[in-house]
Amino acid sequence: MKRPFEFTGRIRSFKHAFHGIGTMLVSQHNAWVHAVATVAVCITGFAFGITKTEWCMVVLAIMAVWTAEALNTAFEFLADVTTPEFHPLVKKSKDVAAGAVLLAAIGSMVIGVLIFVPRVLSLIKGGR
Repeated sequence: MKRPFEFTGRIRSFKHAFHGIGTMLVSQHNAWVHAVATVAVCITGFAFGITKTEWCMVVLAIMAVWTAEALNTAFEFLADVTTPEFHPLVKKSKDVAAGAVLLAAIGSMVIGVLIFVPRVLSLIKGGR
């Protein structure tokens, strides 16, 4: 039976979601790499004064990487519960999930290059 809407239930949902983010940050070394990259990109975006449209692209890119990393982490936890011993299909599944993170990171890097490299080149040309 479906429970009725409860405000306290929504608060608990947020609490669980934040706990999940914390678990990802504590357990996944790549999440720390993503965190450093996120901070660096945001600082660079403010320093260069990127446009609102560029911010939208940057935020979507950051969100794509973090979402892929979170789903990859959840998948790895589930796979490990299913079969703690090595299994070739579990390995393939984990590799595919990790590949999704890599695809998101590469796409985000391309967005960063398209937005920031012209500004860096402009600074270099202006400095001569």
